[in-house]
Formats: sequence, C-alpha cells, structure tokens
Amino acid sequence: MDEVTKRFARELAEAIAAAAATDPRVEACRARARAAGYEMKVSLDAVVGFINRPAAENGEAPPKAASRPFEISASDRRFLRSLRIAADETKEEV
Repeated sequence: MDEVTKRFARELAEAIAAAAATDPRVEACRARARAAGYEMKVSLDAVVGFINRPAAENGEAPPKAASRPFEISASDRRFLRSLRIAADETKEEV
C-alpha cells in the first residue's frame, strides 16, 4: 500500500477504536464484567481494502476500451459443446 492508503487505513482503525471505546454499551459490558470480578481486554481486528474507482466516478473521462477480435478456438467449441452450448460458426463482433 502506498502512504495515502496506509494513512486512510490507520485513520479508519483509530476511528473504529474510538467509537467502540466511547460506546455506552461497550462500557456497560465492561462494568458488568468488573462487577463479576473480571477485567476485559477488547481487541478488534479489521481488514481494510482499497480499490481504485473507475475514472468516471472521479470526474474524469472513462478510458476507451481496446477493440480486439473475439475468436473461439476448436478447444473452446469442444468445451462449450460438452456443456451443451452451441457455438455459432458465424463471426460476430463482441
């Protein structure tokens, strides 16, 4: 991860920890545990993933798709036939 995404992940982890620490329900559970003679340690493990949004969502023009011919090989036809899918012999641009 680059520094920007690391910072976002760290900020999110800190915000989640702060929200859990200040939630009255969490504190009530800890108080009940202390009253029963226990001390609770809470550890949260979060997985944060980042993906790049498409350019159109960023306000940029979407990249043009590369046009390339679509061809089905003999192996592809055999495989499709084994699945009972008929592959047309006519070439259609996809």
